[in-house]
Amino acid sequence: MEGDCGHGPELEALRRANAQLRSEVAELRKLLEEALRASKRQAAPFSKGVPKTDPKTPGRKPGDAYGLKAHREPPSTIDEVIPVDLPEACPCGGTLEFIETVRQFQTEIPRQAIHRRFDLAVGRCRRCGRRVQGRHRLQTSDAVGAAAAQVGPDAQAMIALMKNKLGASYGDIQAALSDFFRIPLTRGGAAHAVLRAGRRVAAAYEGIKTLVRRSRKVYPDETGWKVGGILWWKWVFVTRTATLFAIRHDRSGDVPDEFLGRNYSGTMIHDGWAPYDAFEKARHQQCLGHLIRRAKALQEAATRGAVRFPRQVLQILGHAFGLRDRRDAGAIRSHGLAVAVGRLRARMDRLLGGRFAHEGNYKFAKHLWKHQDQLFTFLERPGIEATSWPADQAIRPAVVNRKVFGGNREPSGAVAQERLASVVATARQRGVAVFEYLSRVLRAPDHRRDLLARRLLALPAPP
Repeated sequence: MEGDCGHGPELEALRRANAQLRSEVAELRKLLEEALRASKRQAAPFSKGVPKTDPKTPGRKPGDAYGLKAHREPPSTIDEVIPVDLPEACPCGGTLEFIETVRQFQTEIPRQAIHRRFDLAVGRCRRCGRRVQGRHRLQTSDAVGAAAAQVGPDAQAMIALMKNKLGASYGDIQAALSDFFRIPLTRGGAAHAVLRAGRRVAAAYEGIKTLVRRSRKVYPDETGWKVGGILWWKWVFVTRTATLFAIRHDRSGDVPDEFLGRNYSGTMIHDGWAPYDAFEKARHQQCLGHLIRRAKALQEAATRGAVRFPRQVLQILGHAFGLRDRRDAGAIRSHGLAVAVGRLRARMDRLLGGRFAHEGNYKFAKHLWKHQDQLFTFLERPGIEATSWPADQAIRPAVVNRKVFGGNREPSGAVAQERLASVVATARQRGVAVFEYLSRVLRAPDHRRDLLARRLLALPAPP
């Protein structure tokens, strides 16, 4: 009896521990099942969970908190004036007396396609015997004969942007031109228009490459891409004034080496992908956004004492963001900032000096230890972002487009994709209307096209 009594409290403690473990296992299984279900419906809209039983009334609230009452401004130029007479009588049958004329404005898209015919004068040189043909500024090609019927420069620019900016499929492009403008077009014709646009901005793409290589600050990133059904990688390199896309076979360090050069000595703000470590002359900033998401995932999945490590990492990184805000607000001087950064580094060193039984914590701590000199660069050098959000934002449309059309069928399509995506992003950074840009480049003569493609975006010539 004494033995049974002695084991009673211990047995009860084991039962409580067992019940707690069963509850944690059930909760983890539930989270795992939700994650697996979510991974199988990535194309579905994002879910916020179970809807609220008493949601707030949609729309703006009345009163002082309504906000700015905006409205569409009348157009600055008027192309058509349509007089509208009074009806013959009032709806009640009474006679109407004219009071005044008021104005209403409407902005509409043209539905009628413009069909042009160029009557090209052809001559022959009396000196060399060469055949010479005239060219109009609206032409995109000198082709005649079987290739004489073409799509105009604005339509070609629209096709290229629908494919490479909006992510529309060739079938959707075909339907849009047919339904909206009554322009017949095959899917193959749309594909050829995109390839042609890609070839004609090749010089601009080379100029963007030159700018990126010269930049003192770059945000690189990469994501999976399919070419012919095979996994390739779509890379992006974002700088202050230009954005470069590249589609390559692999995800190795050869790709950033190709565009930046192994001796690149600027600042790289990235997600910690191992190939970036090969740039030993560069200054690095680890993306704290990626580190925070990793720490939060560990904190949610860990149990008992294993939650302390990711929680402390989040606290240190949170204090780093607080220091940045104080610096930007002018609330701390340079000496005080340097002291505070040194204390942050010391806190991180002490935290990483411990032992980690949890495998996830061990791997995370190993990564932080290896890159601990890359955590607080943004505090020491103003103008450096703490996260790689410029690269994340730039590559996000590619991720969306990948869900729509899956990638490219041929390497030639991948070349056009990387060139046009680079031109679209760089034009936005430089305040250039990309539709007008593409239209002008598409109709430029061969001998002027490369210079015009670079000049309109203020791009340098390749070295």
